[in-house]
Amino acid sequence: MSKRLTALLIAAMSLTLSMTATAAELDPKALQAQVADAERAFAKSMADRDHVAFSGFLSDEAVFFGGGKVLHGKAQVAAGWKGFFEGAAAPFSWEPQSVEVLASGTLAHSSGPVRDPAGKIVATFNSVWRQEAPGVWKVVFDKGNPVCDCTKP
Repeated sequence: MSKRLTALLIAAMSLTLSMTATAAELDPKALQAQVADAERAFAKSMADRDHVAFSGFLSDEAVFFGGGKVLHGKAQVAAGWKGFFEGAAAPFSWEPQSVEVLASGTLAHSSGPVRDPAGKIVATFNSVWRQEAPGVWKVVFDKGNPVCDCTKP
């Protein structure tokens, strides 16, 4: 076997082993905690009335559904949500109730209740997060769905 072929085989084996080690080092619970923490910090930006912090959680490719329209891209989402940050009190709040992360550690889904200022659950949210750098999660998709008021005929 030539030295060149031996070197290529060693390089390929090293790459395979390093990829296997990286995949084995992924801790699903730790990743879920990262996303839950990111979601809570995202929600805190609304409570704190901090539109700049809110915008920092948006992926450049973010797509948000709501109000009968779809907002595409970080700039459009940030502009579309700016009105929610006007006034002293937040018009709603949210918190993660469940978080699931792909085994690859690249994408996650979070969902939970959306509450009005009085604390009544008025909707549920569903968000898809992407890990854009180690430990840095950004919202890629977001959609809220109103809760059915089943007490009305």
